[in-house]
Amino acid sequence: MSDSATLDHDSVRQPAATQEPLQVRPIGGRIGAEVRGVTLSGDLDDTAITRINDALLKHKVLFFRGQSHLDDASQEAFAARFGDTVAHPTVPSKEGTSRLLELDSKHGTRANSWHTDVTFVDAYPKISILRGVVIPPAGGDTVWGNTATAYSNLPQPLRDLADNLWALHSNAYDYAATRNAPDTETEREYRKQFTSTLYETEHPVVRVHPETGERTLVLGHFVQRFVGLSQRDSDRLLEIFHDHIQRLENTVRWRWTQGDVAIWDNRATQHYAVADYGDDHRVVRRATVHGDVPVSIDGRKSRTVKREARA
Repeated sequence: MSDSATLDHDSVRQPAATQEPLQVRPIGGRIGAEVRGVTLSGDLDDTAITRINDALLKHKVLFFRGQSHLDDASQEAFAARFGDTVAHPTVPSKEGTSRLLELDSKHGTRANSWHTDVTFVDAYPKISILRGVVIPPAGGDTVWGNTATAYSNLPQPLRDLADNLWALHSNAYDYAATRNAPDTETEREYRKQFTSTLYETEHPVVRVHPETGERTLVLGHFVQRFVGLSQRDSDRLLEIFHDHIQRLENTVRWRWTQGDVAIWDNRATQHYAVADYGDDHRVVRRATVHGDVPVSIDGRKSRTVKREARA
């Protein structure tokens, strides 16, 4: 079957200068789609941006090949079409940019554990846009999980439990807990920077998506414990919920090439950067779009309980 036979029938036209059809090709059954026929930039017309946003809400994560024309400035300009862009709350932006976060394997930034970006603050990002700058010859894939279908496919008793739970998130989490080797000096310096301001925020385990109305799970490696439960009970329960989010049927995996761009709905996904490329170099740069404060199914909003600068 040809690629065109598998593409979504709905498409939009780009500005007259390109006249390319924007096509959305689903990859996974529950999450992920590749978008073709578009050259990303801050100058895309409103129709194209709306079409991309609609596809993002449906598929949760979108992939764009062949975007090597993007530089730091044009990546930031494209991200700004979806809302106000924000810098990381603790890690300095890449030099020469206003808000881009650079994730460089040589500097100890390997995000190889399941997480939703920056959930240790209350209004964590709604959209993340990642660009492949230096890609290893093998390995370095990223995997995303759909937290909306994870919730909807929970057994009813677990769904009822999740509906009533709140969790404490913090950037001071235990990196070593999932690692087989001790941290290097470079990694320890990065951790120190990452926790230069200590945040603790309480989020509902189930939030209502502000655009789709879906219920999504707000979990990941920034969770310290569930409010009102012991650490032992929290750890066991968190493992159960994460097992549902990370089921293979609920995920999509992307093999990067230089110039690829991935956009994900950070309100409805978790992701994991696979660190299987040894000493090869990997650099990606992320722009993030400011989000809203999550609202629980009973109308309560997340709240920050600690924000403390550290020496």
